[in-house]
Amino acid sequence: MGNRLSKIATRTGDNGTTGLGDGSRTEKDSARIESLGDVDELNSFVGLLLCEEMPADLREELVLIQHDLFDLGGELCIPGYQMITDVHVGRLDDLLEKYNANLPVLKEFILPAGSRAASLAHVCRTVCRRAERSIVTLGKNETINEHPRQYVNRLSDLMFVLSRVLNRFAGGSDVLWQHDRGRV
Repeated sequence: MGNRLSKIATRTGDNGTTGLGDGSRTEKDSARIESLGDVDELNSFVGLLLCEEMPADLREELVLIQHDLFDLGGELCIPGYQMITDVHVGRLDDLLEKYNANLPVLKEFILPAGSRAASLAHVCRTVCRRAERSIVTLGKNETINEHPRQYVNRLSDLMFVLSRVLNRFAGGSDVLWQHDRGRV
């Protein structure tokens, strides 16, 4: 991880390839680059979520998650390299337990709605699920560690829980799917 970007427009990708962290090159539409792009997009949406009002401890935890996602991108960028471990996955398990503890039990599906912050957490959840799918696809074609897949799986669950927490923080509640509403 010693290489730092000092020049952004290198023109080396004009032929449809991009450089990986180990110095090798791959097609810009490869499974590895797809998963990297999905993780990068997720990190950007977490950054957008951080623009919203939220409890200070949650803000700190989301910033730490952003750093983890950057590390996850680093791991995906260097074939055979490992940065995400069971410690990272365990930290998400702890956050899931912490934030789920005071939420009412769900008896209905909820809609991805409510406050702006909760809705952004749902966007993070859906992008995270896409990142998970692309990491699974990458794992079918190349050898990767299991922790990145586990991390994004837990993170998508956490984003669902956080959407519920953020709706309550904003003074609202879950927006329940009305399965018995009148059909048009």
